[in-house]
Amino acid sequence: MAVNLDPDLLSILVCPKCRSEFRVDDEANELVCTNTACGLAYPVRDEIPVLLIDEARDPRDTESADN
Repeated sequence: MAVNLDPDLLSILVCPKCRSEFRVDDEANELVCTNTACGLAYPVRDEIPVLLIDEARDPRDTESADN
């Protein structure tokens, strides 16, 4: 499922933890922080970004668990 957000909205959204911009991960249906030190991935549910730090996942945790 692709992330379907208005480009104007996406241009003003920032990571609530570090204030960096997002990139869209259509495959995972998430907004991912572009700051490599942060890198949190926030879910998009029913075309609404859930920008709560408690709801975010750290993709690095998944990668290290795979190794």
